[in-house]
Amino acid sequence: MISVAEARARILSAFAPLPAETVALPDGLGRVLAEPVVSRLTQPPFHAAAMDGWAVRAADIAAATADRPVPLRRSGESAAGHAFAGSVGAGDAVRIFTGAPLPDGADAVVMQEDCHADDAVVRVGRSVAAGRFVRRAGFDFAAGQELLPKGRRLTARDIALAAGGNVPWLTVHRRPRIAVLATGDEIALPGDPLGPSQIVSTNALGLCALIAAQGGLAHNLGVAKDTADSVATMAKGAAGCDLLVTTGGAAQGDYDLVRDVLAESGVALDVQAVAMRPGKALMFGRAGAVPLLGLPGNPVSTGVTALLFLRPILRVLQGLPPEDDRLPLRARLTVGLRANDRREDYLRATLAADGDGALTVTPFARQDSALTSLYAQADCLIPRLPNADPEPAGAVVTVLPLIDGVLSL
Repeated sequence: MISVAEARARILSAFAPLPAETVALPDGLGRVLAEPVVSRLTQPPFHAAAMDGWAVRAADIAAATADRPVPLRRSGESAAGHAFAGSVGAGDAVRIFTGAPLPDGADAVVMQEDCHADDAVVRVGRSVAAGRFVRRAGFDFAAGQELLPKGRRLTARDIALAAGGNVPWLTVHRRPRIAVLATGDEIALPGDPLGPSQIVSTNALGLCALIAAQGGLAHNLGVAKDTADSVATMAKGAAGCDLLVTTGGAAQGDYDLVRDVLAESGVALDVQAVAMRPGKALMFGRAGAVPLLGLPGNPVSTGVTALLFLRPILRVLQGLPPEDDRLPLRARLTVGLRANDRREDYLRATLAADGDGALTVTPFARQDSALTSLYAQADCLIPRLPNADPEPAGAVVTVLPLIDGVLSL
């Protein structure tokens, strides 16, 4: 067995960012930029009002107070999309609305609450400095300015920003195409009749969901039977994909055939077992022209190994670093932990905040790799190094939150 760190290094070294493609702006959510987004215009393109009120010359109302308002001539109106065509001269005021262009000659806006107007005269009851409530041209960004950097996964806010920069197309990395193949005579699809020795398939659907959440395109190849021919035939469905992920059949039992099928094809495995819990039975190699990641069959083992190995592969293929640089976090244990054995352990746990707002973490009392209900409730994993010493309640430990995905707003 090799360490988790060595296995990750070997596996990730086999992948590089996928080529770029161009997509329409509305299709960019969750995609990763292969080139920066550069603004095609200046925003705002003109000096604009930040408030509803009156466009004035600040010098004209320097002496204005609520008790002694300064009268100005009402000269016109500037609304969003309908600029005032004239100019503001000495003693003039122009009605203006938020976002509307500031008329020539004006250098400030007085809020409408500080003014009283009739059809001809505006009485200003407050002085303002030049530039007050005015958004200068380029206040947000300028033409030619980089708005979003290469390597950024696009959020809804990013889509809005690119639209504001008048950018209709985006250059992004192609989405990874990942084939998923479950194995085992005992596996039936959800909703299908179950035989006396069968269980419902969960791993493939969970993996497909993880792939989608990480920005990939999942191709569910179905369930292969426990025969070499079935595994080999169904694995051919991965042709043209960027990765084949299998679940089950990676151990060394009589019916764990994925490893044997690869061996018969003369494929050398770069990874055959990892010193970790859950997930020891993990392998990585190549099935013809397609890289293959073989995950264990126990559902929690599948989930944890997918987070530790498949997720970083998906990130690298999309031009991202293997791990989100906001992770991991640190949290205080609410219960003590026993000493660890020789395998790196990943405890499923929940996060909370104490009375002071500090992050706390509570591992589940049961850590069996078949407990899918507890895994679904987990907020994080607590990684523990091989042969780690006991940790008392109150100790601060590293946690890996289960939050990374394409749906960040």
